[in-house]
Amino acid sequence: MTKQYNNNHYNITTIITIDQHSGFCFGVTRAITKAEQELQSGALYCLGDIVHNGQECQRLEQLGLQTIDYDDLRTLHHARVLLRAHGEPPSTYWIAQQRSIQLIDATCPVVKKLQDRIRNCYLTHKADSTLPPQILIYGKPGHAEVIGLQGQTHDTAIVIESPNQLDRIDFTRPIYLFSQTTKSVEGFHALVDAIRAQIKNLNSPITLEAHDTICRNVANRVAQLQAFARNNDIVIFVGGTKSSNARVLFNHCLEANPNTIFISSPDQLINHPLLQKTNPDCRVGICGATSTPLWLMEQCKEQLIKALPST
Repeated sequence: MTKQYNNNHYNITTIITIDQHSGFCFGVTRAITKAEQELQSGALYCLGDIVHNGQECQRLEQLGLQTIDYDDLRTLHHARVLLRAHGEPPSTYWIAQQRSIQLIDATCPVVKKLQDRIRNCYLTHKADSTLPPQILIYGKPGHAEVIGLQGQTHDTAIVIESPNQLDRIDFTRPIYLFSQTTKSVEGFHALVDAIRAQIKNLNSPITLEAHDTICRNVANRVAQLQAFARNNDIVIFVGGTKSSNARVLFNHCLEANPNTIFISSPDQLINHPLLQKTNPDCRVGICGATSTPLWLMEQCKEQLIKALPST
């Protein structure tokens, strides 16, 4: 999606392009579509922000979606509650059953499959009393998806973010490693290599069973975004301040193009110093995270046209 903006006073032809690979992933799109459909039937709650983007949450709130937390969930009765794409632990389903709450489950199918795999691994191996296994999750502690994954193991799974945290692992017990779906493939393989090296250093007989459960639709965006960033003189990355995915992808863009700025709303482009340095035939790219709606990037494009230098 490309638009030219002609500034005759400065003889500038600025090419503004919105990255075609940016925007909601399948799981988020599916959850938002479900919310919009269910809102047509009456009151609807969502357990946690449906997406880590404030503007999109506000749009859905204007349609009637009410965001609640776990404390609120325990006070509801005979209500309808949407479960977002991140997924939930079994305890959430139990609470809903006790409170006669109708759940509209919008868990991403990729996340749901991962939950099933972790639960099956836990149930299959927990009876081994000689060498009780340990399930590791490569992920961000406290992330909504990770909480749901830990819940499949009655919260016994160990969450680890980097090879610097190997001290959390008991190298006398079998290790079953899974990954949060939105983590980096490179980070996962670095962790696998570090664990295997430690097993070898300790001359331990235990085994590591590593499952690469990263969503490739998300993982492939890194290479796509970096190529997009390198193809533009200035990059506007649009993302929510609560989104860990946005920060990770922004840093990858920044690595590819130092003239990359992070914004959450179009008004942050007003009088931005970087935009005052546009040169003739400048190329400006707009991209975003898996939680960034296309309509917000389009609004940023319109604001960008107004923000470019003029007499």
